[in-house]
Amino acid sequence: METIRVGTRSSALALWQAQRVVALLAPLHAGRRFEIVELSTRGDRNRATPLHLIGGVGFFVKELELALLEHHLDLAVHSLKDLPSCLPPALALGAIPARGDPRDALVSATGAELMDLPTGARVGTGSPRRRAQILALRPDLEVVPIRGNVVTRLKRFADRNYDAVVLAVAGLVRLGRESAISEVFRPELMLPAAGQGALAVEIRAGDERIRSLVTAINHPATWATVTAERAFMARLGAGCHVPAAAFAQPWDKQPWVRGLVSSYRGQRTIRGERYGSPEAAEAIGKALADDLLDQGAEELLGGTRG
Repeated sequence: METIRVGTRSSALALWQAQRVVALLAPLHAGRRFEIVELSTRGDRNRATPLHLIGGVGFFVKELELALLEHHLDLAVHSLKDLPSCLPPALALGAIPARGDPRDALVSATGAELMDLPTGARVGTGSPRRRAQILALRPDLEVVPIRGNVVTRLKRFADRNYDAVVLAVAGLVRLGRESAISEVFRPELMLPAAGQGALAVEIRAGDERIRSLVTAINHPATWATVTAERAFMARLGAGCHVPAAAFAQPWDKQPWVRGLVSSYRGQRTIRGERYGSPEAAEAIGKALADDLLDQGAEELLGGTRG
């Protein structure tokens, strides 16, 4: 029986994601065995330094990508938001399953929502995107860094006198921790990260055997919306080290993408939106980025645009 090696990080959420992909694939390929291979990444080993100071996007995937390139894995499963907008030429996205909840959530010590937190409350996040949007809404709060996987951050929140933390809804739901949620942010209030809530199945470019194996679990509507989001980020040359966000959703069967670029403390935010056909998702994302650049987004990006 042929064995398909599925690479993943070893955190509880990453393992859930890999197991989810295997659960989707296994019934379609009864003659194959799927083996989950756990790897440690630099992001897992360095849990102290803020991501935006150590490379941000790609920090959790490089070891998995290297194992793919060296044929130690047949495919790798990631949180799509961890995957750089531009992949190495030898690698490709093979499939993106149906997206989970893309929104952000507040977990607070008292169950209070963001606008009800007391002045000076300590809110934990390692994301400049979240930091800027929180401070745009509540400049009186103290936003403090917090690192680690979902379980680690929830424990640090409980142990270290944070008043609240902001996490992705999808991660909390997938780990059965949705009861901890005090508030789910509407995208109008806090725009999610590009690809948030979606899983990525990464393969070697040109490996048609594995591509044909995984393509059946691809979700076309999710593919179109996250393509628009990732194209927006790629055009800006932005990663998780700058306060930029993009979120697309089907609207009358067409992707409608919203994007923003903000100053670090949220004093100035440039927003825009576009929509069009699914086939033009990449062009829509790029055009939206150009709209924001025309409004001065490059100044807010601080020279990080590539």
